[in-house]
Amino acid sequence: MTLPVHRRGSAIVRPGMALGMPLGMRDPFAQIEDLYGRMDQLIESAFGGPVEGMWAPLADLSETDEAFVADIDLPGVKKDDIDVEVNDRELVVTAEIKEKEAAGRLHRRMRRIGRFEHRVLLPGEVNPEQVSATLSDGVLTVTVPRVEKARPHHVEVKAT
Repeated sequence: MTLPVHRRGSAIVRPGMALGMPLGMRDPFAQIEDLYGRMDQLIESAFGGPVEGMWAPLADLSETDEAFVADIDLPGVKKDDIDVEVNDRELVVTAEIKEKEAAGRLHRRMRRIGRFEHRVLLPGEVNPEQVSATLSDGVLTVTVPRVEKARPHHVEVKAT
């Protein structure tokens, strides 16, 4: 089996091999970088070129009787760089993760940077006038209250 070969400057790099490492040693980060590189190539070939903003941060959506709650990981993002919008039942969060100046020489970039858009269709009627959003410890929590008529009504079962 022949491994694909990539060129970095004048060096030849095979997947799983970091620059300057003997062939027997493997760098797991290089394998991840190779996987991301292959996925980027696949997306670029499908869309005819690089696609900007083709990613979103990790997020959870939960539901209570009163509201839908979205928790979105945004480490290092300032509140002024975040926009939250609710249209009908769709929650849209856009933000920009800015590139930070590396202290010294940057060897590997694993963090995503740039603008993104996170969209989710909420599974029930909501009250867009009462939406709240808080940013704490790098997690944006968006609470979207349900409308009164859409809240579940519990019925007590009686024995006869």
